[in-house]
This record gives sequence, structure tokens and C-alpha cells, in this order.
Amino acid sequence: MAKVLVVDDEPNIVLSLEFLMQQAGFDVDTAEDGEGALAKVEESPPDLILLDISLPGISGFDVLEQLRQDARHARLPIIMLTAHGREVEREKGLALGADDYVTKPFSTQALVEKVKSLLAEDA
Repeated sequence: MAKVLVVDDEPNIVLSLEFLMQQAGFDVDTAEDGEGALAKVEESPPDLILLDISLPGISGFDVLEQLRQDARHARLPIIMLTAHGREVEREKGLALGADDYVTKPFSTQALVEKVKSLLAEDA
């Protein structure tokens, strides 16, 4: 079973994403900040990360950059989540190596399809 790491500092978003991913058949781990996300990736690497940009402490962009600089995680599929649909953030995330980008509020079905598609490419 593929494991998805959900990283967001809003508990309601974490709960809904965790439920959504479990319903889609994935094993789910969660982190509420960038430091926690990096620690989880080290101790038990996920198959894909749903990563919020706006996190307390180090941002989602910083987490993305650190993971992409580590050869072990350079190809780990990462979907960035943001509340702001600003084009500049999307471009920055993709430039730093994000695989995809989702603006909140998002279509649950579209997000599940993106996750499944990225995991299929990686298999």
C-alpha cells in the first residue's frame, strides 16, 4: 500500500486529506510543520507528499528544496498545496521541483486522481 505524507498546519485540512487518502486506499502519515515533515521523511519515507506552502517555521518551499537536494528524495513525488492561487507561487514551486500544484479549496476527486497518477508514474 502506497504511503502519503500530508503536511499542513490546519488540523481540519489534515483531517479531511487524511480521510480522503485513506478512502482512496493509501496509508497516511501526517506532519503539522516543515521540521516534522523532514523528520517523517527521514524515519519512514513516504511514496508521495501533499505539502502545504504556508507552514510555521520552515516553509513548504524550503522543505521541497531540501528534499530535492537530497539524492534519496530527489524523485519523491510532491504536490504543493496553497490557499493562494497566485501564479508566482505556483511557478516557484514548480521551479523548485514540485510535481504538481493544487489550490485550496480543491476538488477531492481531482486531488485523488493527481495522487494516483503520480504514484503510477513512479511505480
